[in-house]
Amino acid sequence: MMERFPDIEIYLAEVSHSALNDWLANALNAPPLTSAGKGKWRTQGTCQGHAVPVLLVEKAADGFASLWLDSSHSPWHTDQEAAQHAAEALQTEIRCSLGGWHPGDDPDRFWQVLPGGREGPIQWPDSGR
Repeated sequence: MMERFPDIEIYLAEVSHSALNDWLANALNAPPLTSAGKGKWRTQGTCQGHAVPVLLVEKAADGFASLWLDSSHSPWHTDQEAAQHAAEALQTEIRCSLGGWHPGDDPDRFWQVLPGGREGPIQWPDSGR
């Protein structure tokens, strides 16, 4: 069985709050995002009876928003699984880390997922879209 990440963080290219709210409602039974300050939005969903706090930070990196699910109880085991699901559901580019970070790892290596199933490693920043 695949090891579960303690939390999930993915980076979303352009996506409307409406589409994101629909996806979060489907995946986590989450109510719509509410403002949590300038460029920050929160909600809380559930998965198998466990709370899944969600934080969206707009313009977190190079035009991408950060979506953080602060729980090990999301529907996805890894950031990459969440990115694959989000790319198809939201029809936008999604990026995530390649996995857990350890000393000596390249902090600019990310995984890019595009709608339609194309995906692979990239250098980010400086990877271009």
